[in-house]
Order: sequence, then structure tokens, then C-alpha cells
Amino acid sequence: MTFEILETAIAKFGHAMLESEEGITEKRRVETNPNKNMARWPIGSSTLQSTAIHPKFIFLPSNVPPVHPSTVLAMSGARNLSAALRRVRVSRPRIALRPALPRTPFATVRSFSVSSPVRADKEIKYTSDAYPNVQRNPNFAELTADDVTYFKELLGSESAVIDGVTSDATDDIEPFNSDWMRKYRGHTRLVLKPKTTEEVSQVLKYCNEKKLAVVPQGGNTGLVGGSIPVFDEIVVNTSRMNNIRSFDQASGVLVADAGVILEVADLYLAERDHLFPLDLGAKGSCHIGGNVSTNAGGLRLLRYGSLHGSVLGLEAVLPDGTIVDALSTLRKNNTGYDLKQLFIGSEGTIGLITGVSIQCPPRPKAVNVAYFGLESFEQVQRAYLEAKGQLSEILSAFELMDGRSQRLVQDSTGTKQPIEGEYPFYCLIETSGSNAEHDMAKLESFLENVMGEGIVADGVLAQDETQFQALWRWREGITEALSHLGGTYKYDVSIPLSELYQLVEDCKQRLTEKGFVGDDDSFPVRAVVGYGHMGDSNLHLNVAVRKYDKEVEKAIEPWVYEWIQKRQGSISAEHGLGIAKREYIGYSQNDTMVKLMKQLKNLYDPNGIMNPYKYI
Repeated sequence: MTFEILETAIAKFGHAMLESEEGITEKRRVETNPNKNMARWPIGSSTLQSTAIHPKFIFLPSNVPPVHPSTVLAMSGARNLSAALRRVRVSRPRIALRPALPRTPFATVRSFSVSSPVRADKEIKYTSDAYPNVQRNPNFAELTADDVTYFKELLGSESAVIDGVTSDATDDIEPFNSDWMRKYRGHTRLVLKPKTTEEVSQVLKYCNEKKLAVVPQGGNTGLVGGSIPVFDEIVVNTSRMNNIRSFDQASGVLVADAGVILEVADLYLAERDHLFPLDLGAKGSCHIGGNVSTNAGGLRLLRYGSLHGSVLGLEAVLPDGTIVDALSTLRKNNTGYDLKQLFIGSEGTIGLITGVSIQCPPRPKAVNVAYFGLESFEQVQRAYLEAKGQLSEILSAFELMDGRSQRLVQDSTGTKQPIEGEYPFYCLIETSGSNAEHDMAKLESFLENVMGEGIVADGVLAQDETQFQALWRWREGITEALSHLGGTYKYDVSIPLSELYQLVEDCKQRLTEKGFVGDDDSFPVRAVVGYGHMGDSNLHLNVAVRKYDKEVEKAIEPWVYEWIQKRQGSISAEHGLGIAKREYIGYSQNDTMVKLMKQLKNLYDPNGIMNPYKYI
């Protein structure tokens, strides 16, 4: 018996601006050779001969060169799977790194990067106009030429100050005034880029004394307008604070400036056989200080937990200029209040993070990625339960995508889906560990079970790093695909797992009944899709519209938050609140909790200069 040669479903992605729900990503090109043929492989012994049901399972062969993911082999039955499975080894990047500068990633490090371009073909509405109920605080002073002179003398370098007060710097300031989604836009006339914690301290001390409002900003890859000024607040950008301070090989503790780009930190660690415990689609642009400030979740949370657990210490500056030196590198420090936790997820409202120490795990030596098609959300839940039980310590990601989201990726890239036919749900599973044979044995057993029980209808297994990345693009390319449809209302929520997808179905039904959903331009809504981190019970509900429409927004909000509140969910799982959800915090936090937050805000920032007009 032999394998049949099939045309690959992971073919030409070509040039595409790839994004994820965490931010914008880079242009990449995957070269393919559709004429590349492959020799037939003989079938060896199988451990799956007891399998009663034989859904077709496609796997990606290990002998395809990395730049030619152009053919796949199909198994004639599930009993042939074990002979076809091949392990994927993730080797160490062979490039020299300078921590302060981003580098082109080696093929073994999954990367979607660079900063977002600001397009000139569409005028962005000012946030102050979009939120007319938000009024500028009259207690805040307005910038003067004397203020600008002070900052220029303090920071020294011309590149550290973008001055729109005494000169016309509109074009230079615009990228700091708007977000990559082109949904939020401020009126700032001054951008400051301090290089040291001491400079940040002097900047904030001066601003506090003069009552000049400030917005901390990192890579500006957020989705809720948290790093964008609303009025004329000064933007304090951390891009020049980009040094990796130290790394201890034995403990795995990294200490770095807040402005280090996440991808740079991960590549630095890869050279030392470690990895950063956070992975985002925006890793080539976002700063680790911003990640901590928003308590970013991302793709590795299932395996490594949240930043509340992995961050060991912080350095931050309070509004009055006080430097908070809590940059501990200890895993155990039970000496009073753990005050660093106040800054994790506070979105720059009580201080500006300037340094981070974080626990970084060893880099896995063996990684496998599989992509499945499933017939129902019930089957998705069963697959997840089996994955948790059978893959346990090597399971590093379990991502959910609905059929509509995958069709959008296919339409935007012109690429065939990895598996034949269409399914209402798709899952991407990643395993990572230190022993390839051990991992493959566990994965083999898992695949035998989910196919034998009819839980998974079809699937593919990556066989090299290029295929590994190509499969991930079906998950991480969803936001870019949605961007081609116009605007998108995005909701990042946590819901009990059993009802995770029900929100998508209920939202689509609600908008359809109101006459908003249709295929021509007379309907404002193009599509309602859902995807996210199944392993974290975190759903990304996306309503794609031809253009932003207040009537559609009123139909979604606050209904969507009420739906979540009834199920004791969270209206923001990993993106934060920013200005987008400033009015809705009560749907996830009770009055007592909100009161305590306001007390902390007033204690640390009595003048209210830090990131005003947001959720606190």
C-alpha cells in the first residue's frame, strides 16, 4: 500500500500584510513550487490497527525543503498514520543578535512583525468626536514653548522630541496620534522619547507639577485605544528604552527595558535556548513594557500562564517622579504587599513601567503542529478535553477558528485550505517538549483516539518549520482577512467554555433579525466570526462591517456585555479596557472593586495626569 500524492493546501500565501487580534504584522512571502513531486513512501507497521473509524488525515511530509511546502501526502486510512508521523525539531537560530535592535527572524522562530503603516487614503475620526461625552479636563494645562524647551534640554537628542508646538510636525506625529486599526486618533502636539528611567522620572515630575497630561505608549499595537491620546496629552514613548540588561542562564530570569520589542527579546533568548513566555501576532512591534502594562495574554498562556505569574519584578515611575525599584529576580519574596501586581494590567494609569524582570522557560527542542476540521462545537470541546488529558504537559496551544473565519483567510490570500472540504469549526494544536520521541508517542496516541472516536473529521500535521508557520497563518491571518472587508467591531471576552461559541451564534442571529447582515452594500454587516484561545476560554468575537455604523454599534453594545455578565464572564480577556470599554467596566467588576480601583488611582495619581479619560 502506498500514500497518494495530493496538491498541498498550504500553497502560495504571497505578499500579505498579516495581522492578529493583538496587532499588525509584517509582509512576508512564502515561496512555493507547485510542480515539486515527491516519491511514494512504503507503509510500515502501525499501532492504530484497532481504529474503527478512518477519517482521512493529511500530513505534511518531512522531506519537503523549507521553502517548498508544495505537496502533501494523504493517508488511505487512520491505520497508516503512525508510519507517516514525523517529528518537527525547532533548532536554535544561527544569527547574531543585538538586543537593542530588531532582526530578521530565522525560519525556526515564528514571527509576524513590524510597525503599522498609517495610510493616507482614509481620514481617521478624532476620538474626541467619536466620544462626545468625554470632555477635556479643564484642570490640565496646555503646552507652551517653554515646556518644549525644557524637554529638549532634558532629553538632549533631537530624535527624542517630536515638537508640534513650535513647528509643524504633523506628519511625524501622526503615527503616535493614531492606532493601527485607524479607529482612534488624538490631538497630541508633543512626543517624548526618554532613554533612561531617570529621564522618565524628570519628565513625569515636571508634567505633574505643571499639570500636563501624559499618555504612556509602547509599540502602539493595542485594540482599545489605551495608548492613544484623546485630546492634547503628551505621548511618552518607550522606543528608545530598548536595552536587555541581563539574563541568568541558570535561573532563566531576563531583565530588560520596557521598550525592548517582544520579538527581539525572544530571539535573544533563543540564542540562549530559552523563550519569552508570551507570544503575540504583534511581537515584531509591541514592547514588553506595554505587554506587562496591559497584561497581554497571547498564544502561550495555556502553557506558561499569565504575566501575573511570570513577571518577577518591575521598575516603574509614578506620576510625581518617584522611581519604584521593585526589579526583583527572585521567584520567592514573601515580604509584604506584592505591589508590582498593581502595575500589571493597569494600562499606564498609575505609573509608567520602565523595566521588567521575567521568568523565561527553556526553549522546547521538539514542536509539533496539527490542524483539524470538526463537525460541531461539541466535538471541539471533546477534542480539547482529550488533548488536555492525553497531551497534558506538552500541550502548548489549542486554538479555535470557525469556518467563516477560515474562508475569509482563504479569500484574502487565494490559498487552498490545508484540508479538503469545509467544516464549521477548525482547531490548531501545538505541542512542545524536550523529547521528540516521547512527544510523538503521546501525539500518536491522541490522534488515534480522536480519529477513532470520530471527534476529528480531517486534519494535517506539519513536518518542518515552514509548514509549522504556514499552518499558524490560518489562525493569525484572520484579522488581516477581516481588514479587507472594511471596519471591525472587536470583542475580546472570557466565557465559560461550554458557551464559548454561543455568543457568536446569538450575535449573528440578533444582527440578522435587525436586518444588518447581508451580501450587498445595502447591509452594513458583512460577517460575524469567532475565533480565539480555546485553552484559555477566550473568544474573539468580530463583527465585520462595510463601515463603522452607530446603529450597528447600538445593536451590539451593551447587549454583548449584558450577555457576558449573565454568564459571569469578562468583557476583556486580554486586550484591556482603554477608552473603548471605559463605560462598561461595571459588567465585569462590582461597585466595591471599581471603588477600590479609583482609590488607588487617586492615591498614586492625585492630579490624574496618567493616561486620563480611559477606564479610571
